[in-house]
Amino acid sequence: MTQPPGQQPPQGGFGAPYDPPPNPYGQPPQPGPQQAPQPNSQQPPQPGPYNAPAAQPGPYGAPPQPGPYAAPAAQPGPYNAPPQPGPYNAPAAQPGPYNAPPQPGPYNVPNQPGPYGAPPQMPPGGPAGGPTGGGGFFRGRRGAVVGGVLAVALLAGGGVWLATGGGDDKTPDAKKSASPTPVTPTNKPTGKETPGPSDLRAEADGINTLRAKGEAKVLWLQEGGVDLPRTGDSAYGPWFAGDIVAKAMFRTVSGYSVTDGKEKWSLPLSGKVCAAPSQPTTDGKIVIGVETGNGNKAECNGLQMVDLTTGKAGWHTTYRRRGLWDGLSNIAMATNGNTVTVGRTTRTDAYRISDGKVLFGELPGNCQPFGFASGPEGIAAASCQTAADDHKEQLVERIDPTTGKLLWKYKVKKGWEVANFYSLDPLVVSLEKKEEDKWAILVLNANGTYRSQLAGAAGEDYRVECDNFFISSSGNLDNCSGAAADGRSVYLATKPDLSGKSGSTPTNKVVAFDLSSGKPKWRAAAPAGQTMMPLRMENGRLQLYVEPETKKGGAIAALSPTGGTPQLLIQHPDAGSPTERSLFQPRVVHRDGRSLLMTTFVSGEEDGDEMRAKTMEMFGD
Repeated sequence: MTQPPGQQPPQGGFGAPYDPPPNPYGQPPQPGPQQAPQPNSQQPPQPGPYNAPAAQPGPYGAPPQPGPYAAPAAQPGPYNAPPQPGPYNAPAAQPGPYNAPPQPGPYNVPNQPGPYGAPPQMPPGGPAGGPTGGGGFFRGRRGAVVGGVLAVALLAGGGVWLATGGGDDKTPDAKKSASPTPVTPTNKPTGKETPGPSDLRAEADGINTLRAKGEAKVLWLQEGGVDLPRTGDSAYGPWFAGDIVAKAMFRTVSGYSVTDGKEKWSLPLSGKVCAAPSQPTTDGKIVIGVETGNGNKAECNGLQMVDLTTGKAGWHTTYRRRGLWDGLSNIAMATNGNTVTVGRTTRTDAYRISDGKVLFGELPGNCQPFGFASGPEGIAAASCQTAADDHKEQLVERIDPTTGKLLWKYKVKKGWEVANFYSLDPLVVSLEKKEEDKWAILVLNANGTYRSQLAGAAGEDYRVECDNFFISSSGNLDNCSGAAADGRSVYLATKPDLSGKSGSTPTNKVVAFDLSSGKPKWRAAAPAGQTMMPLRMENGRLQLYVEPETKKGGAIAALSPTGGTPQLLIQHPDAGSPTERSLFQPRVVHRDGRSLLMTTFVSGEEDGDEMRAKTMEMFGD
């Protein structure tokens, strides 16, 4: 498999499955559950950023940061740095809303996205940025896995050493603010005065009047509405809570009506949003990472709880980042029941979401989790410090998110690092070997024992898109799209051929890999002239996002677990393809018969452009 240098999991053919590594912990290997669900049976939820049931890891990618905007490191994460390779290996492709003013980029077409949805370049200077974290020095969020092809070699026991450091104390130095900075819901955007809101209802109606039979309506459009820095900023979310869909951007969290898109509340924060989990709690609470301090002294070490149903701020606290590596690392946040975890290169701190109580900090031993995936269980990636620099080790662990107790651990082969979690049930882990630009996908049983490794076909490249570290300082491990799994298969999208040699419009396929053997079972082709990406499993079928083209709207489609032809669930209007394509590498959610697209980065060339940039679009009947 291959992936862009230093950013995403390599894409391309995987190496042959390896034999389970010898049992390093003195426990007899246990065959994990091998059962496969019956066709069309309800599949277990997949990890994903949208809080939708069974949500699969979500977003497509994001802009670059320094060091890599946010470099490869946990996953989500954002800021200013040299141009990074863009989707499909486009040279120096940088994030930037598609319809933004002309950006320097590989295609040199002003105000137009690159071919097949590749975004235009960022303005000079790129998004602001900082180093990466979670799991490795400058290891930030994975960007769209659409770069050069990399071979995947055999795996087998072992892992990567990451220096853990600073302090022997076992709990984080976090204090509940005696009086959090006052935050009052308001319907007015923060920042300087700007013109009134645009008439986006008229734009939606204009698209709807041109739609053909069978095409869905644009139910509503939402613009940025937040005054941003010159270099733009990340958008976090979407998060659903009842009839509210919320997003966070810069210093503001906003909630909108799912039905008509009207702003229900807007909550100004005491600092810039720098990290956030992919999911809120089931009752609509979320803890967001915010910066404290200003200018060069700004640090991502604050936490703010928000009730998404009401827009009211809850508890606020800060924690201490110990040492250079901890200070530079990106933040990997996750929601596990009533626990929020805050992972960095050196440790993870856990808090109870309902009241902010510290649950655990540094755990016993020399192996510390650097990031969890959101979901009902505490699945984490951990790194171990050893006496010798050349002995590197990483683990996949299951940890009780309330107590920090280790329930089981799986030792990754030496030299490999945990990059992403593509699914939690079944547990599908993306691994990478940075120095050799290799990528592998590992399947574990529910008890943490080895099950299989995916073995891609020779010459076939695969595309998985994860939140790009170039946009924020966060580095979540579960925000990916292009991969999904159920009890019998792992589903991946192939990378389209953009060379133009075939003479036809590039398209791609979805490949199903057997969960037990790791071998390909079947392939399903995307609609002619379009590409598609797996999202998650729902009601026993694989949900897909069919990406828009210049004159063709996108769509939500479904595939049977046995393959065949994708069946359209929602066809977005062809007349609205320019608007749909203007959303930069959107996160896509399908729920309750509607589809929502939300951009992952907002910027503009002229002051005020970011206020008018479209950030969300809802389709339905």
